[in-house]
Amino acid sequence: MPSSLAQSGPAVERPTRVRHWVIVFAAALAVITYIDRVSISFAAPFIRHDLGLSAVQMGWAFAAFGWAYALCEIPGGYLGDRLGPRKVLIRIVLWWSVFTAATGWAWSFTSLTVTRFLFGMGEAGCFPNLTKAFSAWMPGHERVRAQGFMWISTRWGAALTPPLVALVMQVMGWRHAFEVFGCLGVIWAVAFHGWFRDNPMDNPKLNTAERELLAKGAKAASAHGPVPWGKLLRSRQAWMLCGQYFCHSYGWYFYLTWLPSYLREGRHQAIASTALLSALPLFLAGLGDPVSVLVSGRLARTLGTRRLLAYAGFTGGSGFLVLSTRIGDPLTAVFAIGLAAFALELVMPLAWASTMDVGAQYAGTVSGAMNMVGNIGGALSPLAIGYMLAWTNNNWNLIFYVSAVVQFLGILCWVFLDPVTPFDVQAEA
Repeated sequence: MPSSLAQSGPAVERPTRVRHWVIVFAAALAVITYIDRVSISFAAPFIRHDLGLSAVQMGWAFAAFGWAYALCEIPGGYLGDRLGPRKVLIRIVLWWSVFTAATGWAWSFTSLTVTRFLFGMGEAGCFPNLTKAFSAWMPGHERVRAQGFMWISTRWGAALTPPLVALVMQVMGWRHAFEVFGCLGVIWAVAFHGWFRDNPMDNPKLNTAERELLAKGAKAASAHGPVPWGKLLRSRQAWMLCGQYFCHSYGWYFYLTWLPSYLREGRHQAIASTALLSALPLFLAGLGDPVSVLVSGRLARTLGTRRLLAYAGFTGGSGFLVLSTRIGDPLTAVFAIGLAAFALELVMPLAWASTMDVGAQYAGTVSGAMNMVGNIGGALSPLAIGYMLAWTNNNWNLIFYVSAVVQFLGILCWVFLDPVTPFDVQAEA
């Protein structure tokens, strides 16, 4: 009688985990993008003092980044689809690193605004191209998790920035701080150029099992025909993805731009406490990403699951923000603002994973379109805040009420959004 060992057959090969290095590179770049992006929010009071800027002028400087970032998103995502994310990412990282450093060389309102506009052009296309890389390197069941790791890195990178900027500025001033931060992207670009390839099959370290796991996604790395713009423009999915991200980014940009000014002017905090309190909402926002990934991972990857999480995110994001206006204690109020950021962040992995499912082989273009419209909302937010502060004699409560209304409208977009069906398949149905 043959032994059970003889009957068992050869052992099944386990996939290697080479693909996870793409998440490491994406997370590292996400941290760098938000250090470069958020550093100006903490430096804003010093920039306004040295350059003699009003609140409205600072609002325009904040918005210049958002407008450039929004306008260049679709071209950046489209280039990723056509040329591959490797070439595009290396070029845009080097571009924005130069203009991060150049922010410290500004001498006037105009020079600062132009520099931030050029900086925004550079950062545009970053996340659509990382999403494009994920679509090739991540199997379907790991994509929400990959997006979650990337976005938690952005939020905690942003949380790290205020105390980091405060420390660097204390040593060398705000101008040289931007030069230091500009060097980070150059280091990343060199490392990424040496390791990453658009098609995972070109990496010799993948074993046979991992190659089989990635075979379907690797097709997204191959060239394809022109983007079906007519179907994309007629797609309700694409429009709803864009609309919900507009609502999300309008609320989110407050944390990236005016939060330190709110703490200093609205809550009368000193510089040291402003640096620490500014980090709290961003840290709590980072916790929203793994919670979103955990919940969506335990439940089925369905339309209903994503909708319920998105409803909860937008409701909490607006509700806790309004609650903070009723709280007198600064620390408790900032904690409530942090809970609003946490809730709002539940939407992020869902939205970006949906661009991969809805976009399929056109994930770069679809995610670029969503990020473009979202960052139009992000560009309007700091500008609107600057004008509201000027017109209402620094009425911060009004700013929170307006943001809460905009965020709540994001729920309506998810009511009509199918986040799991490719847009070109639905268009043919």
